[in-house]
Amino acid sequence: MLVSYKWLQDYVDLNGTSAEDLAEQITKSGIEVEGVEKLNEGLSGVVVGHVLECEKHPNAEKLNKCLVDLGEGEPVQIICGARNVAKGQKVAVAKVGADLPGNFKIKRAKLRGEESNGMICSLQELGIEGKLVSKEFAEGIFVFPEDTPVGEDALALLNRDDQILELGLTPNRADCLSMLGVAYEVGAILGNEVKLPEPDAETASEQAADYISVTVDAKEDNPLYVAKVIKNVKVKPSPLWMQTRLMAAGIRPHNNIVDITNYILLEYGQPLHAFDYNRLGSKEILVRRAKNGEVIVTLDDVKRTLTEDHLIITNGMEPVALAGVMGGANSEVQADTTTVLLESAYFTGGVIRKASKDHGLRSEASARYEKGIDPARVRAAAERAAALMAEYGGGEILAGSVEADSLDVKPAVVSVTLEKINRILGTELNSTQVEEIFNRLRFETVEDNGTFTVTVPTRRGDITIEEDLVEEVGRLFGYDNLRTTLPVGSSTPGHLTAYQQKRRTVRSYLEGAGLYQAVTYSLTSEENAAQFALENRAPVQLAMPMSEDHSVLRLSIVPQLLEVLKYNTARQNDSIAVYETGAVFLSNGQEDLPEEHEHVAGAVTGLWENHPWQGEKKPVDFFVLKGILEGLFAKLGLLGRIEFRQAQLDGMHPGRTAQVYLDGNALGFVGQIHPTVQKSLDLKETYAFELDLKTLLEADTPALQYAMIPRYPSITRDIALVVDKEKAAGELEKIIVEAGGSLLKEVHVFDLYEGERMEEGKKSIAFTLKYLDPEKTLTDEDVAKAHDKVLNAVKEQAGALLRG
Repeated sequence: MLVSYKWLQDYVDLNGTSAEDLAEQITKSGIEVEGVEKLNEGLSGVVVGHVLECEKHPNAEKLNKCLVDLGEGEPVQIICGARNVAKGQKVAVAKVGADLPGNFKIKRAKLRGEESNGMICSLQELGIEGKLVSKEFAEGIFVFPEDTPVGEDALALLNRDDQILELGLTPNRADCLSMLGVAYEVGAILGNEVKLPEPDAETASEQAADYISVTVDAKEDNPLYVAKVIKNVKVKPSPLWMQTRLMAAGIRPHNNIVDITNYILLEYGQPLHAFDYNRLGSKEILVRRAKNGEVIVTLDDVKRTLTEDHLIITNGMEPVALAGVMGGANSEVQADTTTVLLESAYFTGGVIRKASKDHGLRSEASARYEKGIDPARVRAAAERAAALMAEYGGGEILAGSVEADSLDVKPAVVSVTLEKINRILGTELNSTQVEEIFNRLRFETVEDNGTFTVTVPTRRGDITIEEDLVEEVGRLFGYDNLRTTLPVGSSTPGHLTAYQQKRRTVRSYLEGAGLYQAVTYSLTSEENAAQFALENRAPVQLAMPMSEDHSVLRLSIVPQLLEVLKYNTARQNDSIAVYETGAVFLSNGQEDLPEEHEHVAGAVTGLWENHPWQGEKKPVDFFVLKGILEGLFAKLGLLGRIEFRQAQLDGMHPGRTAQVYLDGNALGFVGQIHPTVQKSLDLKETYAFELDLKTLLEADTPALQYAMIPRYPSITRDIALVVDKEKAAGELEKIIVEAGGSLLKEVHVFDLYEGERMEEGKKSIAFTLKYLDPEKTLTDEDVAKAHDKVLNAVKEQAGALLRG
């Protein structure tokens, strides 16, 4: 909300309080003022000039030579390139020595041989945004009304000596989406009275009810509709003071009728709409839900197809406005309009929000209806707008208003005790102080033996419970005045749970292994959601997604990590290793909330090692990532319970992917991304893994035990086994460990051979076996017995033969 400091003074006395001081006090009371803009920043020396003569420049076809009276001494000659400059105009002139925005200083100059002593200005050149300038002056200089005194300060007349406070309002403070609402807030902060507008206009003898009838079918959506009729209006520019106030608030002036409705919207927070009565096409207003497929052309000349979710204003037959959002082009106020039908209504926020979203129309009116307007101002706003149309449009207000009223909104009555206020705030306020705060807020209050019964005005719809009243007392008493105290009572020192400690271990290990932590969105596209998922479930759809790329909750973390790799490789960071721990979301049907499972995933591409001095470069491969995972499982004490089994998964390379099992149950996968997926992402050879972190960390692990350093030597034996190509090394290792008994301490694969000397369909895998007895020195006979058991076991269980 943009609040004019000068306009605010119409309602509350600000003497002795600067705009900066006011902004600080409003912020301290709970509404953040995001900035204070001085509209005359970098501006000076601009006055109203009278163009006495205007003729074409003798040496330039597109320039004009003007003689301008500045109200001081002799008229001066100014060269002007604006197409709309003409004799007799009152214009804004930047004198020699004047400052304009952009650190631009006006100097005497010669333009094509003719002297120029100043500059005739457009509004844009005075710092006003082009989109806020009325169409009449959008492409030329601004022209003041004929009765504007020559030599007056043009900046003051254009309200450029004002200051604008930008309020960062939270949705609950919709009451401050109006100048009156801000005035009530400032009046409460400063303890000053609030002066409300008092419309006073004569009415004609004719009755508005003779011109229009109002019927509301959708009473739940529109419990109150007020219509007034103003005859014999003249559509023309609105007064300059009104135009400048609208521009300062970010609204473009159009004409006096439309500008008055926008002015009241800003003043009262009550949206209004003006229909051209003669273009309405009937003497009836019917408010109803639209029919599916019904069409309206709105004021922006866009044809919009409606549904039964949308509320419309009709003339009894066809739509003339999309209620609360935008009027229809068929009943728009135009230059020849003479009779205005003025609408002021209370629409419920939900139906307006739906129409605004469906049609992509976010207007000042819809924003206020969505957050909630004050029902007590509906009639008052209509009366004030009609009075202004009579004053500045020459109109006659027909007697009475035509209403459809089923509104039943009563002020909230909330009670709170003095004891509770002081207990929550840590204060020692007395009843008089609290009552004085409620009086400053203009809340009707009755105090009885320390209990305050407060009748909250309908403008403050955010106050419904006693805690809200406590907050009002606290913020107006002043948060800075609340004492700083330490909490009293017993406390428990915080510590990490076992799960949290293990999760930190996982992160620490992966970072120590060379992976960088990534944090990605939990939202993804429906196309990517099911890729690499550990469980096959339908993705959870968002009810109101911001875009198709963020429309569902993810089932896997890997797709987002691949996007991280793509982003980096596109910027010449071609050797990347990242990991992420985060939630994936598994649907339980539309009625139930999804399950959140914590996963850990990683992705690597490019070179794993690069030693420029020695010229050694090692690209990442399957065994790099598998080794990292084995180190992680060892760190968690689970390595002996892990299995890697070759698998074929969607999106993964069929020959370089393994399913990971913990105690025989699927835990996740590790492997190379399928070449087609790599190509679609412009990635080189890329490897990834994803594990169910919750299952991994909740697995029971034995307590860590320390063993003495062996006093006796170990004995190693190497064996090379010839097996079928499909036989996994992990399966052989498991057989060896089980057969080796207590003396076998370590087993490692150190060689794999599939050369031309091998029989078709066979391969050779070589293992190193380490035997050790911590109680004595092993003999060859001891080792031979254990070793023979190993050889027999691999032969019987895996069909393995010793390679000669």
